[in-house]
Amino acid sequence: MGDWVINIVTFFIQAVIVVGLVGLAALLFRRTQSGDDEGLTLHIEALNDKRRQRHRQLEMAGQAPQRRKKLLQVLCPKRKAARDGKNADKKHQQEGNAEPSAKPRVWVLDFYGDIKASATEHFAEEVSAVIGVASTDDEVVVRLESGGGLVHAYGLAAAELERLAAAGLSTTVCIDKVAASGGYLMACTASHIKAAPFAVLGSIGVVAQVPNVHRLLKRHDIDVELLTAGKYKRTLTVLGENTEEGREKFLDDLENTHRLFKEYVARNRPAVDIEMLATGEIWYGSEALDHCLIDSVQTSEAYLVERMKQARVFNVWLEAPQSIGDRLGIALSSGVERAGVKALGALEAARWQKH
Repeated sequence: MGDWVINIVTFFIQAVIVVGLVGLAALLFRRTQSGDDEGLTLHIEALNDKRRQRHRQLEMAGQAPQRRKKLLQVLCPKRKAARDGKNADKKHQQEGNAEPSAKPRVWVLDFYGDIKASATEHFAEEVSAVIGVASTDDEVVVRLESGGGLVHAYGLAAAELERLAAAGLSTTVCIDKVAASGGYLMACTASHIKAAPFAVLGSIGVVAQVPNVHRLLKRHDIDVELLTAGKYKRTLTVLGENTEEGREKFLDDLENTHRLFKEYVARNRPAVDIEMLATGEIWYGSEALDHCLIDSVQTSEAYLVERMKQARVFNVWLEAPQSIGDRLGIALSSGVERAGVKALGALEAARWQKH
């Protein structure tokens, strides 16, 4: 009798688990399908207001309790007046009677590039949105971070940045960590380039790597037939036997890409000695200034705080809707990344510990 009850309970638990997994899979599929139709969400963050709020919070935290109460009494009416003012401005805008602000505006965009420059599609739409509302007195600041990648992908990303200059807008690219190779291809289009002291810049070169397993296949009597129409349709292959003529053509293609890269940088940064710098080497921010690869050494945060004194600064970005599956994937990826970083940190710290 006891075994029978245990079997029934076990079956019931297994059934609940299976039904739950099926339901979760159906929910994830439904959310994914609905997410495709929702489109992108435009986010606008007023950085002046954000900084002012933080300043008030810190100022309040540093006061004695009695002084804090007095400040709250002073600030509360001001907050109410500010809210009333914002509501009035919103009403005027809806009626089409809002007066233009005397302060110029700074629009902040972010570009974090992977090897395929996957952010380009969203970045292009953000550029279009800013061009649609910005005036010639406005400035666009792009916080750029990329180690480069595919030539055609970063060529497109650089072309999107060029649209800002074509629209008559002043552009400033801020590099806090890295803008190398394709990343620098993008950065050089700006009116002004700023970099942190130890940001990595340059790498004006082209690299390609093709593995070849022909000898391994030949050793095992495996033939590979490669059929092409066109003398240079395929120069180097992974499976077939590569020829000297194919290698020379491949190198010619690399040299041609490098030439186009150098011409593009020289056209946008005429003060750069392109023949001396286009060796594939990298420079840190302070060194890059000496070589005219950038115009000034400063972090993006310091520059934006400086601009907030004379202008209204807005951070603008587009965000795609995330399904439950996306969120679970991001959470898992973040957890693995944090564990990896923690392990690397422990290994690095172990080098300095005495045993």
